[in-house]
Amino acid sequence: MNETDHTEWIPNIILGQDYDRRYLDAPIHYDVLENLAAFYGRDMPVHRHAQYVQIHYIDRGIIDFHIDDKIYKVTGPAFFYTPASIPHSFRTDPSARGHVLTIHQSLVWQLMQDNVGHDVDTSLTGGICLERDRLPRKQRTQWMLLAGILEDIQLEWSGDQLAKELALKSLVRLLLIRMARLSFKRSASRTVNSEDLRLFRRFTDMIEEHFHDQWHLPRYTTEMAISESRLNQTCQRIANTSPKRLIHDRMIQESKRLLIFSNLSSNEICYQLGFSDPAYFSRFFKKHTGMTAQQFRKHTAVRGTH
Repeated sequence: MNETDHTEWIPNIILGQDYDRRYLDAPIHYDVLENLAAFYGRDMPVHRHAQYVQIHYIDRGIIDFHIDDKIYKVTGPAFFYTPASIPHSFRTDPSARGHVLTIHQSLVWQLMQDNVGHDVDTSLTGGICLERDRLPRKQRTQWMLLAGILEDIQLEWSGDQLAKELALKSLVRLLLIRMARLSFKRSASRTVNSEDLRLFRRFTDMIEEHFHDQWHLPRYTTEMAISESRLNQTCQRIANTSPKRLIHDRMIQESKRLLIFSNLSSNEICYQLGFSDPAYFSRFFKKHTGMTAQQFRKHTAVRGTH
């Protein structure tokens, strides 16, 4: 069964709702990778963005990136293009830096309509992974231009110049064209077993439904009627991480969301997430983030992103 038949199992992340409310209806959203990583984590579980295309540029380190039924293990610098609504997940090194661009699919459709030869249409209908060091030498110039456009987008996004929206849309169109020109040199991937995908998506769907209930791993495997070792093998193959880590990451992500977007105290968040002991919740949060809940709230407030 095709992956897209299971999208109801996969969390739909709306950046303007979950991460940056200023841009709920914006057709373009830009941020640096490290800001998003601080909120969502370096190990991002499988998710999708309905109606939004996403482009990641990651400048260094080993990257595991899962787009639809393909898994890429590459070394940065690398570009990743994920079409709208396509499930994806990824893991980046703590030292990795880069850009994340989220674009409403209508901008891509318009570009395809304007491209009479349909070359762009063919290139941008599926996921793309590009590694700089695997490109032929004559294509390196195109890569430099591609990376330069993202830097231009960053400057335009952070400023408030005349015709800002028009400039951003023009830069995004140029970025997509340059990416399409290089897409025939896509990096190799491996296809995931369909049964592994089915199990993995069922598990992540159950996490989304029950992480507030503090289900432990045996409860999940009992409900799924599979062994812990089988689930662990599946998660390692697809997400390169353990089932327990996926459960904990979802709880941490929700904790961060509540710390940023609500006025709830740490104790109130603790109980809302199903923890019975605030001291244990505090240790759990610090273990996974390197800071206390209060420090995280202060850090994000000072940064002023939200």
